[in-house]
Amino acid sequence: MSALAETAEPLLPAAFEGWFRHKGWTPHLHQLAMLQAARDGVHALLIAPTGGGKTLSGFLPSLTELAERPREGLHTLYISPLKALAVDIHRNLEQPIAEMRLPIRAETRTGDTPQAKRERQRRHAPQILMTTPESLALMLSYGDADRIFGGVRCVIIDELHALAGTKRGDLLALGLARLAFHAPTARRVGLSATVAHPDALVAWLSPSGHADPALVRTVQGPPGIKPIVEILEAEAPLPWSGHMGTYAVADLYDRIRKAGTTLLFVNTRAQAELVFQALWRVNDDVLPIALHHGSLAAEQRRKVEAAMARGELRAVVATSSLDLGIDWAAVDLVIQIGAPKGASRLLQRIGRSNHRFDEPSVALLVPANRFEVLECQAAADAVEAMTLDGDPPAPGTLDTLAQHLLGCACSAPFDAKEMYAEVRRAAPYAALTRRDFDDVLDFVAHGGYALQVYDRFHRLKRDADGRWRVASPVVARQYRMNVGTIVEEETLKVRLGGGFGKVLGEVEEYFAQGLVPGDTFMFAGQLLRFEGIREMSVIASRAASGEPKVPAFAGGRMPLTTHLADRVRRLLSTPAHWAGLPDDVREWLELQRHRSGLPGPGELMVETFPRGGRHYMVAYCFEGRQAHQTLGMLLTKRMERAGLGPIGFVATDYVLATWSLHPVTDPAPLFSEDMLGDDLEAWMGDSSLLRRTFRNVAIIAGLIERRSPGEKKTGRQVTVSADLIYDVLRRHQPDHVLLRATRADAARGLVDVARVALSLKRARRKLTHRALDRVSPLAVPVLLEIGRVSVAAGAIDAMLEETAAEMIAEATPQKAEGRRRRG
Repeated sequence: MSALAETAEPLLPAAFEGWFRHKGWTPHLHQLAMLQAARDGVHALLIAPTGGGKTLSGFLPSLTELAERPREGLHTLYISPLKALAVDIHRNLEQPIAEMRLPIRAETRTGDTPQAKRERQRRHAPQILMTTPESLALMLSYGDADRIFGGVRCVIIDELHALAGTKRGDLLALGLARLAFHAPTARRVGLSATVAHPDALVAWLSPSGHADPALVRTVQGPPGIKPIVEILEAEAPLPWSGHMGTYAVADLYDRIRKAGTTLLFVNTRAQAELVFQALWRVNDDVLPIALHHGSLAAEQRRKVEAAMARGELRAVVATSSLDLGIDWAAVDLVIQIGAPKGASRLLQRIGRSNHRFDEPSVALLVPANRFEVLECQAAADAVEAMTLDGDPPAPGTLDTLAQHLLGCACSAPFDAKEMYAEVRRAAPYAALTRRDFDDVLDFVAHGGYALQVYDRFHRLKRDADGRWRVASPVVARQYRMNVGTIVEEETLKVRLGGGFGKVLGEVEEYFAQGLVPGDTFMFAGQLLRFEGIREMSVIASRAASGEPKVPAFAGGRMPLTTHLADRVRRLLSTPAHWAGLPDDVREWLELQRHRSGLPGPGELMVETFPRGGRHYMVAYCFEGRQAHQTLGMLLTKRMERAGLGPIGFVATDYVLATWSLHPVTDPAPLFSEDMLGDDLEAWMGDSSLLRRTFRNVAIIAGLIERRSPGEKKTGRQVTVSADLIYDVLRRHQPDHVLLRATRADAARGLVDVARVALSLKRARRKLTHRALDRVSPLAVPVLLEIGRVSVAAGAIDAMLEETAAEMIAEATPQKAEGRRRRG
């Protein structure tokens, strides 16, 4: 941690002191500490709560230096994970620049920036440029990158925690290593409000790639005031299952009416559409309520952001598109609909409320079902204890490295040995082996052993000095059209009224393919009628009525963190901590305790019971939906080999349930840890999961271009190309670097092997089997999910017809008996 050095010279120039006084402000100690770090010439990581002037802290050294020593050319790069945040910071920075009449030009440069402005910025760069990781990678690929970036003195990375550990963060870390080649004296500044692993971020910022406090100074802001977090107890009955939270819309609307301005966060885009529509149905006061998510047209998102900044909206329903940094001081209340899935994520969202350093933020959690009550309580407890969660950043991905190497070659020839050393100075690649580097370079150069016979995969060539250069201008042009690590599912524009109608946003191709003319669907908060698909657009008209479908956007639900899962497990197994839970949830848990039992923190509890001619096995793993889906596939494979006749499985964030023709009498062998060996390999090899993962890896690595001059491939064209190459590589070069990258991606993300391993380890230590004669109260929520995932589609029609009421009555016989007596 830093301390201010004693100095005769004031840290803040007189003009800036006067500006602070005029505003009625006093500089925070951490703002002065950031000035001191700049004066000492060291890199800095600032950890400070929202509302503490964090962004101004990052910019103060640059503003004061440019005020005292004006100059032309790019001085400071500000890099944001969101375009909207870059625009918002630019708007906020213009105020001190204008009020102090500083000789500084600040501009934004994102994917939305017009081409003419980009060209002008390239010729005559502003002193401060706000951009994104993708735009930086693009600019670093220019032949004149050394001229553009040679004079850079400072790089500010905002919301660093949101980038580190992602492929976008890998691309940015590599970009910073390349930037250090062009501007070796540039300082790095990281800004973050929620940091679970500060040493990892220090390493990420370090020009050596290692956590060295002598190179990177950590500046810690004061902790701020603890937020006020409340869990909603709605008038309507709490659902046993489901994830949308629309049952509480009347209570939500009442809270919106009473608050000045409210941000309502949801976990998926589909949920955003449903909640927004539900609020409008009860909006008798015609309050200005808006919708914001990543699939809406950029113009519509900007209108919402601008209206919010002007204080014209009473509420905005948003996804993670507004998680980060947008500075709306007027927000009085943050509502999280659905469980937050992580304590750090919840704190980040709560921080959007208030934006005042000396007052608590106010948040309302709205659980969508009974299990989510437990998760919301666990999250509120974590916020009270101020414990953060999240995994430390993983090693850098090889497909991202491939993209970076091609981008470097597009700018200027490079020596392989020197580039390897440079890449290892990026923290995600500090442990990169020379073999992996050489394999990636071979792939970029000619596709690797299995693909080098095809001319189109030859993208690099060696010059007379042995340096690697881009094979042709066409390769460079294609790289620049496809730069970035965000691989969206293929989308179609939604147009109102015909081919030249207004664009409302985009829906995913597979959703549109499931519509027939006359279907109605919800989008952009409107009920639309599907007319047809023409030229990559969904043609729609406004509908007056109909049973709407809701687009199921990719990205889906966010993963439940290990930390929050552990807290839920502890809460569930400790009745003394149930006092603050709603009456119906306490009653539900008490029934479970008497009918079966409760899973303890260190055990895996498995229930088995017959129902409707089927035999069920319910495992209380609490490792998140992705890990449970993997475990479900592996378990049903084993059950099939054991002759148990598995029919299907269903997974939630908390529970995994399977059902079969024959009973499981001893579940322990099914959960043995050796399933992570051959069973996992066989399943991954046979499943479509690796193919989907390979498609994304191939796109990021540049093996498959989504866009070429004059054309854009459809999702089907990209998938067909990826499948053909995947089959060639599996057959002729199974250790190809992209297949290794694919397996690593799948293990870390879609399959979540580490979390599966945690469940199996818990089973080895203590597996408690409870053989019941009927469904337990705790199993009801997961059984109500049946039908969404099935091994044998169509084999469970009878189960789908059963009502929730029947199952609940079966699980709670006391209630059913009471009803019969009253009848």
